[in-house]
Amino acid sequence: MSWDSYIDNLIAHTKDATGSANADKACIIGLDGSKWTTDAAPAAIKITAAEAATIGKAFKSKDFSPFMSSGVTVEGIKYQFLREEDNKLVLAKKKDLGALTLQTSKTGVVIGHTKEGGQQGNTNKGVATIAEYLESLNM
Repeated sequence: MSWDSYIDNLIAHTKDATGSANADKACIIGLDGSKWTTDAAPAAIKITAAEAATIGKAFKSKDFSPFMSSGVTVEGIKYQFLREEDNKLVLAKKKDLGALTLQTSKTGVVIGHTKEGGQQGNTNKGVATIAEYLESLNM
């Protein structure tokens, strides 16, 4: 099964009233740090194995203190931790480079990137749509 189609689906769910997508890339990882989507997808977040492992561990343990103290690193870029909600959602931002939305399902973490100038709220909706769909599949 290819998970890469979920990237385009997530981005499609971030369109605003003008039809512009607010997310420009995404990926899905497992709570164990495994990469579910590949770097081959045109809009893939090219997350490293170490970055995926750190994110997966934080969501699995529900301990977000490493993000609070050191930020959230994806594609070698350190995003400033903004907040965590309900042990399921993490928001982060990097000035001039955009923002990250990370939301967990039962066994994975969906990560969406909001392009600079985009509306992170729309990306949050797209990420939530995919994460909730995965939950409905017990994933």
